[in-house]
Amino acid sequence: MLLQGKKILIGVTAGIAAYKIPLLVRLLKKAGALVQVVQTPASLDFVRPIVLSTLSGNPCPSEFSSESGDWNSHVDMALWANLIVLAPLTANTLAKMANGLCDNLVLATYLSAKCPVLFAPAMDLDMYAHPTTKKNIDMLKSFGNTEIPAETGFLASGLEGEGRMAEPETIYKAILAKFSTGYLDGKTILINAGPTYEAIDPVRFIGNRSTGRMGIALAEEAAALGAKVYLVLGPSAIHVENPNILVKRVESAKEMYTLCTDIFPEVDAAILSAAVADFRPKNQSKQKIKKELGAADIALEMNPDILKTLGERKQHQVLIGFALETNDEIANAKKKIANKNLDYIVLNSLNDKGAGFGYLTNKIQIIDKQNKIYDFELKAKTELAADILNTVFQHEV
Repeated sequence: MLLQGKKILIGVTAGIAAYKIPLLVRLLKKAGALVQVVQTPASLDFVRPIVLSTLSGNPCPSEFSSESGDWNSHVDMALWANLIVLAPLTANTLAKMANGLCDNLVLATYLSAKCPVLFAPAMDLDMYAHPTTKKNIDMLKSFGNTEIPAETGFLASGLEGEGRMAEPETIYKAILAKFSTGYLDGKTILINAGPTYEAIDPVRFIGNRSTGRMGIALAEEAAALGAKVYLVLGPSAIHVENPNILVKRVESAKEMYTLCTDIFPEVDAAILSAAVADFRPKNQSKQKIKKELGAADIALEMNPDILKTLGERKQHQVLIGFALETNDEIANAKKKIANKNLDYIVLNSLNDKGAGFGYLTNKIQIIDKQNKIYDFELKAKTELAADILNTVFQHEV
């Protein structure tokens, strides 16, 4: 994991979005990071230190000295950290940072830092749009700090607009990017994801329960590692915003086949995680089929096999397939490697609780063309994305 053993200090200031910081701490700890949280005194009204200290495993100071008289050294904490994250960052603390003021432990720690600093502003939309705020953000960036821009949404004031702190998952991805080894720099990767919908008539279709979450997680992780990513995405409700991911939206298997085969010659690797329908209706009705006509007999025909076609056309590329099985899982996955000329296959079973379609988690095995098996426990799909890329590309690309 990219964050294993990394020392991350989070500075929490007095914004309502402070209630989300425990979620960020949890994400970082699950990724193997060492986390220290420091609070401004005013932030104690929004999130209690006992919550943050319990999740981080470290005391969460807000004053230079504790009630027992122990000294909380801002210098030691600043030098300890590999990265400092200020979230939420209020307009007040932002202005102090921009002008070198130092009247609390968070600011003293920031001013003592030698490591990179990320900051996530959070305030009402008029405050965020104010010229002074924009000037202060630009000043912080001119010092070498990195902004995690505020998002648009409902605000605590009851208004709606720009100024809401980036979600913990977004901050987490920004942290991952800071620690990226960059081993995919200069590489181009094709990933497909999501289901396909095969039209019966203008209203009905044949589909499956895939959300595309695993493939999207792979695309975002690959982009964070420096790759240029083509994401051919079926009908998924998940929105992809990463500017390093070129999203190509499709609906049917034939559309996905065309795009994947067109893009494949340009890439260094392809990861085919989409749940592509094997069959489509042979004849699509141009009008909605009326139930008064009775049950319709729907003749099916095979869709083109994207993975097999890429395996036949493979030259220098690394090709990774996915297999979702219900029985004889390993045997079926190994057969797929041979039949489709794959380098690796990612296997998951519907017999594993918490794995498969519709879950935030998955449990996988990776099998290579020499039939070596890599086992991974049930974990978040975002974490498994890092495991898959590390297993494959640290050796192959």
